[in-house]
Amino acid sequence: MTSRYRATEPSPGTRRATEQPPAVRAAAPSRRTVVKAAAGAAGTALVAAPLLAAPPVGAAEAAPAFLHGVASGDPLPDGILLWTRVTPVPEAIPGSGAGPDTPVEWTVARDRAFTDVVAKGTVTASAAADHTVKADVRGLAPATDYYFRFSAGGTDSPVGRTRTAPAADAAVPGLRFGVVSCANWEAGHFSAYRHLAARGDLDAWLHLGDYIYEYGTGQYGTRGTVVRPHAPAHEITGLADYRVRHGRYKTDPDLQALHAAAPVVAIWDDHEFANDAWSGGAENHTEGGEGAWTARQAAAKQAYFEWMPVRPALAGTTYRRLRFGRLADLSLLDLRSYRSQQVTAGSGAVDDPDRTLTGRAQLDWLKAGLSASDTTWRLVGNPVMISPFAIGALSAELLAPLAELLGLPREGLALNPDQWDGYTDDRRELLAHLRAGAIRNTVFLTGDIHMAWANDVPVHAGTYPLSASAATEFVVTSVTSDNLDDAVKAPEGSISAVAAPLIRAANRHVHWVDTDRHGYGVLDITAERAQMDYYVISDRTDPAATSAWARSYRTRSGTQRVERAYDPV
Repeated sequence: MTSRYRATEPSPGTRRATEQPPAVRAAAPSRRTVVKAAAGAAGTALVAAPLLAAPPVGAAEAAPAFLHGVASGDPLPDGILLWTRVTPVPEAIPGSGAGPDTPVEWTVARDRAFTDVVAKGTVTASAAADHTVKADVRGLAPATDYYFRFSAGGTDSPVGRTRTAPAADAAVPGLRFGVVSCANWEAGHFSAYRHLAARGDLDAWLHLGDYIYEYGTGQYGTRGTVVRPHAPAHEITGLADYRVRHGRYKTDPDLQALHAAAPVVAIWDDHEFANDAWSGGAENHTEGGEGAWTARQAAAKQAYFEWMPVRPALAGTTYRRLRFGRLADLSLLDLRSYRSQQVTAGSGAVDDPDRTLTGRAQLDWLKAGLSASDTTWRLVGNPVMISPFAIGALSAELLAPLAELLGLPREGLALNPDQWDGYTDDRRELLAHLRAGAIRNTVFLTGDIHMAWANDVPVHAGTYPLSASAATEFVVTSVTSDNLDDAVKAPEGSISAVAAPLIRAANRHVHWVDTDRHGYGVLDITAERAQMDYYVISDRTDPAATSAWARSYRTRSGTQRVERAYDPV
């Protein structure tokens, strides 16, 4: 249930610190030569939560209780969306439909001690919304840190920290976003979230899709070892299933810590529904045997909007746009709800103008927004890679697992039909629009494929770099989901050493690719450049995994080209 209240006594904007706190400086080691990535396919506000084993989903020793943490999202200059779930009685576990309607108070303050309260209100948690609640708070000051909490029946939730966006016309010196994607619960622990939460310097964090996975226990890549089992144990197909799975994820202490540390801006990809989802079905959906796709898709969307602090601009979709002063706007894409079914690469159908990845309305919306933008940077939250990818001369033993991770046919044709490569007419139209309109400083921020990439986005890949680049793309690796070395069960880093040079030789617009490690990105933006710092974690199966800087790449304003940067920011 969502409510909107205006704040009382909005505060003046507070000045943002310009240097990183000591914890951040300590976490960024001196220049490293190791390659990064990791991919294939609660807490308090500024410190990580203790590394405790996640409790059983929804288990409550006392009621009411806030077992799933707190979160905020979709920051506006004057507002923020707050989220929590209350467990009013022990039997009101996620997906149960049990438990009474429960009033939940929310409070927003300028300080952690809540001596300077600026807004408060009440919402009702009910079984109809799985006892999740949202409060769309308005009337706040721009570019300002706030603290928030919920209360029910005399019990207070953990305290969260959030931050509003800068005023639309503000001259913003810099922005910093965490960037993550692809978190398979069974494959490991979410240490990447813990390290992002501990930074304390994020304006927001972006989740680019695959926040949850739909598979049953042991059915999806874990390098052969289930580190911690899903709930429910079976593949999720109905509303109760999706609610239980979201609930399981939000018992993770590292995820709770990150949600409590900064606002999230989230979009979905396929695994929030089922693998390789399209508008009329999915590769991992059996019509009839697993119910009707329309019912499964509706259930997945309902659970997502219940459990995520997302404010949809249009009902049933995650495509929307946020603005961060005059420095950047962020267009967020939904590339599952409207797409045509994937086709076999090499069939020629990938070029069919009647097939679409975005849908006509969304592509027109994106083009219009990019044209109208008056910000320095035009960021695009992009669930699947837009840069073209050719296999090149990979060996047979690498080609098969790489094909599986990227959705390629095993015969090795140079296309990925689940990504923009499978919908070339949409990509051609969008890149032509960028070139014809002289639209500069467009940066695609991408997840999905469990590898880290830094790419130019060429208009004609076959003649690049003699031909033009229309944009740049930073792809982040997975939080835990299997990457290439996991798929072949090879020592970490060994596959990237072989595969990366071959990938780059066949794709001259690719400046860097790391196929073998897990981690996250930090996007730092100024008027002069947009820089992605890539971080890797030491061991996804270790709940105390450490984090290390791996590489940094940037694009300078006006260039549409990526270059190496040699220090994190």
